[in-house]
Amino acid sequence: MHVVATAGHVDSGKSTLVRALTGMEPDRWEEERRRGLTIDLGYAWTRLPSGQDVAFVDVPGHERFLGNMLAGIGPAPVVCFVVAADEGWQAQSSDHRDAVAALGIDHGVVVLSRADRASGQRVAEVLSRTRTELAGTGLHDAPAVAVSAIDGTGLAELRAALDDVLARVPAPVTSGRVRLWVDRSFTITGSGTVVTGTLAAGTLAQGERLELLGHLDSRSVVVRGLQSRDTSYASVGPVSRVALNLRDVAATEIRRGDALVTPDAWPTTAVVGIHRTTGVAYTEVPEQLMVHVGTASVPARLRPFGADHARLVLDRHLPLVLGDRLVLRDPGSRSVLGGARILDADPPALRRRGDGAHWAERLAGMDPGGDVLGEVAARRAVQVEHLRRLGLLSGHDAESPSGVLVIDDWWVHAPVFEAWQRQLLSAVQALQERDPLAPGLSMGAARNLLKLPDEKLLSHVIRGAALEQDNGHIRLPGSQGNLGPIEPAISALEGRLTADAFHAPEADELAALGLGARELAAAERTGRLLRLRDGVVLLPSAPALAMRTLARLDQPFTTSQARQALGTTRRIAVPLLEHLDSRGWTERLDAGHRKVVR
Repeated sequence: MHVVATAGHVDSGKSTLVRALTGMEPDRWEEERRRGLTIDLGYAWTRLPSGQDVAFVDVPGHERFLGNMLAGIGPAPVVCFVVAADEGWQAQSSDHRDAVAALGIDHGVVVLSRADRASGQRVAEVLSRTRTELAGTGLHDAPAVAVSAIDGTGLAELRAALDDVLARVPAPVTSGRVRLWVDRSFTITGSGTVVTGTLAAGTLAQGERLELLGHLDSRSVVVRGLQSRDTSYASVGPVSRVALNLRDVAATEIRRGDALVTPDAWPTTAVVGIHRTTGVAYTEVPEQLMVHVGTASVPARLRPFGADHARLVLDRHLPLVLGDRLVLRDPGSRSVLGGARILDADPPALRRRGDGAHWAERLAGMDPGGDVLGEVAARRAVQVEHLRRLGLLSGHDAESPSGVLVIDDWWVHAPVFEAWQRQLLSAVQALQERDPLAPGLSMGAARNLLKLPDEKLLSHVIRGAALEQDNGHIRLPGSQGNLGPIEPAISALEGRLTADAFHAPEADELAALGLGARELAAAERTGRLLRLRDGVVLLPSAPALAMRTLARLDQPFTTSQARQALGTTRRIAVPLLEHLDSRGWTERLDAGHRKVVR
């Protein structure tokens, strides 16, 4: 199916034209039919001579209902621009032209309606004026057809023109994430909540779970049933008018401007950076305005950064990505101020003096098609899935640009990664010089220093800086054996214990050597000493030497027998035996006996 929205001034005969093309009544409200005035969106569909199915979204032309008009035309890729041949171009025609231009719609048909009320010369004059007015839009060379819905003149030619235009519309993306802007919500007795919208990309399926992004909050819903053109389907692809019967939500909880999206696939934002595509310079527009996107209409505050770039702060979060088209409207005059394209869907906060100027400079240099390297550089590091959600990447095998390092699921700007390495190396070196006995920089201190977005990145920074990691600390390579000023004392203690392995020094002897708990811990980390409980200090080889002696004893043996065989005191023997127990080399049988585990 294709979806075509109408556009044109009030009383141009848009609804009459849709009725003549489809045989269906697009005006849904009794008041509309009574007054002969379209107030809200209408829907109808037909099959063209080529066999193509086409649905029409009929929009109101009156200036008071411009918001409704924008909700109807926003998601539609094709427009049928109607100008009454007898009345000619009107003020509302200009509003609708500006909306078409703002949305970047460049596929459509120009229809000169009510041709039965105008002479051939009048039709030619109106067409010439219409061509002039549309010259700056995507409809500048659109086919034009003069039609009378009353006597049928030109209807066949219009159908043929639509066939030709729709054949040239690029094929929509049928896979990937879905974003359906809701234009209606109502209840059907026996079925429950039903919402409708124009599916522009992706595929919807019965039973699918979607996320409803509402005016106040978000929630999960399930597609209970799916229809298009009053026919039920198991799945529907784009571009289609669809009606979804939803479970787990009341119709009163959904309204026009809400969106149904693929879960966890769309970012939501209330702040965007934009580039002017049409209309008034941003330096000339009011600060407070209305922003239209999809079917949503949201109050917003605009901060200009020159004539062509600005920062928009929306009243609520919306699922917006790079390249989305916005229509800016003056809430006072109801006129369209112009169109904008999103360049930055997740701009940084502007907290410090100079942040705005820095960001504006970057915004002005952004590629409208997306600058992945610039985005990664601005964020320093970003998860690749976030880049996909922002619309900067497509597919799951995206190749990183030069200057970006891929680390697990993170893309890191290479200069940033190098800066992290330098910063970490400098901190470790400074700590080593300041305190040679320190075990190294703790992992927690390193994370706080670098402020990494994910602690998993730290191990990669450590390796990149050629540092070593051990027991939760980072140190310089080869620095493990460096004991600095306590080296002489440790060497003296080693000499003593080499001569008598189990004659551990007393606390006052250690103090005389200048060896406190911190110094002994540093020596133990380097593998020079072994510390047991109760302040017993031996060489790391002492347990193995003890085992040789204990293995020669009758098994089992007592603590006293072990003490005598080792030639030491109970103060040393008991912690040593407990250490052997903990290593599984000996086994304690009862309060007074052990045996060697063979």
